[in-house]
Amino acid sequence: MSTHAFDEAVALQPQADGTFLGHTSAAYANMVGPFGGITAAQALNAALLHPQRLGDPISLTVNFAAAVADGPFSVIARPARTNRSTQHWVLEIQQEGQTVLTGTAFFGLRRDTWGVDEQPMPQVPGPVDVARAAGRASVEWVKRYEMRFAEGPIPNDWNGQDQGTSRTRLWLRDDPPRPLDFASLTALSDVFFPRVWRRRPVFVPIGTVSMSIYFHADAAQLQATGEGHLLGQTQAQAFRNGYFDQTAQLWNEAGQLLVTTHQVVYYKE
Repeated sequence: MSTHAFDEAVALQPQADGTFLGHTSAAYANMVGPFGGITAAQALNAALLHPQRLGDPISLTVNFAAAVADGPFSVIARPARTNRSTQHWVLEIQQEGQTVLTGTAFFGLRRDTWGVDEQPMPQVPGPVDVARAAGRASVEWVKRYEMRFAEGPIPNDWNGQDQGTSRTRLWLRDDPPRPLDFASLTALSDVFFPRVWRRRPVFVPIGTVSMSIYFHADAAQLQATGEGHLLGQTQAQAFRNGYFDQTAQLWNEAGQLLVTTHQVVYYKE
């Protein structure tokens, strides 16, 4: 039985000094270094695999300090404080003794309370009614995901004209399909192409600097979602002085909001 490319990419080996050894995956290569979502998932996976882990992730923030080079890397995951039902983590990825990612994570034991999704899932055609994005992928990691754009696809005409909005809505999931878990949901939270390319189609260099992910789903909701499609919505707030931010939400087909995310991105004119 073959292993899914995602599981191979996030696989980590515990070391005698308490760190984890990982390796970049050619299947998730980006223009420079690996896809940021897979790097974030690798960092989170160190905490998920840690013997001192308490509960499930509720939030994750990662800062991309430098491009990750192809090859091995070390992940340091340290529980900074553990309380009765919450746990705070400090995360770091190093290559050749240099820091390439820093991060923090918050884990907790969830309990049953009143709840409601105040952000409703947008009304769009279902995944079977939206054509799968076609065309040759410019980077390898894009081939690992099924994407069906209901609104705001990747531009075909890079004419530089202001589109008036940066919003995109699309159905997405791993390709081939894979049961959803916290690590894969982390990577899926970064699948959206840069909003500056949507608002003004000019192929400018970009790079995510910092990304925060908030997990609203528990493990049972992820298990119930299984291999189904997720509906993603993303939009920027402002483009200024070489940086922009973009927010995103991911719902499952049942309309449950699973995750929200916010990132700041560098761009160069």
